[in-house]
Amino acid sequence: MEVNLMEKTIYIRMRNRVQVKPEESLLLKDIAQIIASEDIYEQLAALQVLKVTPKDHIHIVDVMKVIEFITGIYRDHEVQAVGPPQTIIEVIYKKKGMSIPFFILVWFLLFFGAALTIMNFHEDVSMQTVHERLYYIMTGKEVEKPLLFQIPYSIGIGVGMVLFFNHVFKKRLNEEPSPLEVEMFNYQQSLDQYVILHENKESVKHIDDD
Repeated sequence: MEVNLMEKTIYIRMRNRVQVKPEESLLLKDIAQIIASEDIYEQLAALQVLKVTPKDHIHIVDVMKVIEFITGIYRDHEVQAVGPPQTIIEVIYKKKGMSIPFFILVWFLLFFGAALTIMNFHEDVSMQTVHERLYYIMTGKEVEKPLLFQIPYSIGIGVGMVLFFNHVFKKRLNEEPSPLEVEMFNYQQSLDQYVILHENKESVKHIDDD
C-alpha cells in the first residue's frame, strides 16, 4: 500500500530564477525539478506551463498554480511541493553592444572618482602627517616626503583592493566570495522578494470593507 502511494506521488521543487528568451515556451522541467514514476515522468516534464510573450520582462510562476495544473491532468496523483514557492521568469533580450567612447567615459569617471575618494580620505585623516611622524620616530629626521613609507603604502592599497575584491581582472584568486559579491547576492535576494510581492497577484489580496 505504501509503495503504491509513493508511485502515485509527484514531487516538484520550484527553481528560484529562470532566464529565457522572448517568445519561448517553458516546460515544467524548465521551472522545476521533478521526481515521479518512470511511466509518467517524460510526459510530465514536457508539459508546457507558460508561453512568454514579447511584452513580458518579469513573470512569476506560483507553485499553487503549478500544482493545480498538474492535478488537472493527473487526477489520481498527489503533488508534493518542496523548496521555493515561486519561480521568477526573467526574459533576456538581446543587449546592444557598448560603444567605445561610452566605455572610455565610464572608465574615466570610475577611475578619477575612486582616486578622489582615496585622496579625500587621506586628507581627512592627515595621512601625510602620520607618515612624516612615523619617519621621524624611526629615523630621527624630518622630511616632507617620507617615500620610505609612502611607496610601500601605495603599493599596499592596490594589493589590498585586489585581495578584498578577490579578483584580478576576470580571474578569481580563490573560491571564497568577495564582500562585493555577498552584497550583490543580498541585493538580488531583496530584489527578488520585492518582485515576488508586487508581481505575483496571489501574494496580496485586498478585501473590500463592504
